[in-house]
Amino acid sequence: MTTVLGRTGFTVNKNGFGALPVQRRSMEDAIPILQSAFDAGINFFDTARAYSDSEEKIGRALSHERSHFVLATKTTAATGETLKRDLETSLKLLKTDHIDVYQFHNPEHYPQPDDGSGLYEAALEAKRAGKIRFIGITNHRIAVARDAVQSGLFDTLQYPFSYLSDEKELELVKLCGEKNIGFIAMKALCGGLLNDINTSVSFMNQYTNVVPIWGIQTMDELSQMLNAIKHESGPDDTQKKRIADDRSELYGTFCRSCGYCAPCPADIRIFNCARMSLLLRRMPPAQWLTPEWQAEMFKIEKCQNCGACKKRCPYGLDIPVLLKKNLEDYKSFIF
Repeated sequence: MTTVLGRTGFTVNKNGFGALPVQRRSMEDAIPILQSAFDAGINFFDTARAYSDSEEKIGRALSHERSHFVLATKTTAATGETLKRDLETSLKLLKTDHIDVYQFHNPEHYPQPDDGSGLYEAALEAKRAGKIRFIGITNHRIAVARDAVQSGLFDTLQYPFSYLSDEKELELVKLCGEKNIGFIAMKALCGGLLNDINTSVSFMNQYTNVVPIWGIQTMDELSQMLNAIKHESGPDDTQKKRIADDRSELYGTFCRSCGYCAPCPADIRIFNCARMSLLLRRMPPAQWLTPEWQAEMFKIEKCQNCGACKKRCPYGLDIPVLLKKNLEDYKSFIF
């Protein structure tokens, strides 16, 4: 099954490869996973400058097939000059002369011309130079994502989307379809919160303009994903029940890291701490087990239960309860 990625015109496999988790693997292990995904027909790969050595792994694994797949990466740059440096680093590591979709990585406000940052101007300059082909944006904030889509400045949007998504997020998918903006779905398994990939794939099949990127870090996970995407229909009755059950059980536990909960009077870094269990399982865990992060996590014990974060959460999460659950899980990793 293939789809067209919005106005980019790229025809891609309906299911793409999310390369965040491969940073957890050694170079020796990651390269065969990436090559096997490509050999199986996956032709859309998404990575980021912030994903440690993920870009380098893609470059080593797939640069010889560069004309046969669509490549997306991201920058967290706050200025035009930093974007230019990030882009040159990405091009070097990915062993390519161009990025197909270059994305602003979860900015607090979407970049636009004359906003003083020089970001959008730098992206346009790179596009004119042939170093990037299309400009995209990723975000965790529904309001920022919706405004970015409405602006007409971006060719793609990458946003968390799964069968736990609410009506506002479904409307965002519809809006992207109406605007012919490619919708790239990250966290289709909620960072490991959902574990039935067949049901998740079936859910995604209902949305023809959505390209989910599945985070893969082992050959077994790749095999599961490839088997799941062979089925091109929507959810059957059993899967619909699974979706309903999971929504009932899990909806209130999935932190999307949008940041609306901040600031915290106890200085808790909520948007990381409230999803720590997922970060430990989907990213290299060592970076989250340092003395610095242990100190951050144990700030949860100083939570004042003021309820401010809960009131500000656009997803209605019971954040104090979620924080305490993540702290208990975290302790199992360090004790």
